[in-house]
Amino acid sequence: MSKVAIYLNFQGNTENAFNYYKSVFGTEFSSPLMRIKDIPYDPNEPKFSDSDLNSVMHVALPITGGTELMGSDTLESMGHKLVVGNNTTISLQLDSKEEADKHYAALSDGGSDKAAMRDEFWGYWGSCLDKFGVRWMFNVMKNQNTY
Repeated sequence: MSKVAIYLNFQGNTENAFNYYKSVFGTEFSSPLMRIKDIPYDPNEPKFSDSDLNSVMHVALPITGGTELMGSDTLESMGHKLVVGNNTTISLQLDSKEEADKHYAALSDGGSDKAAMRDEFWGYWGSCLDKFGVRWMFNVMKNQNTY
């Protein structure tokens, strides 16, 4: 079943922020906190530093009304710079690649900062900044219980 989540980026303090949100909303993570070191190794990708390996790759927390907060650390070593405005994304958890492709095509039209839809180790993913400056992420999970 498709759902919408709010995706937040932090500069190295995602775990602290989400532990705080856990206490505020009185809920538990909906999946285990995943760190960069949990990503399957790809020899074609740059190596992560020891400090980056412990950074949060993904965390999810149900808050209220079926809404979920998701988040990750941005990595300056990968050229990511956190600024207010790029730290919040609307994440669409979709049921099919066709549905994801349809929404991506519409929302990326006239937009920028695009990451084309592609297969990743967790599923089918892409993102864009629409022509109004709103950041969108699209996911079709391989295993619907992953996040």
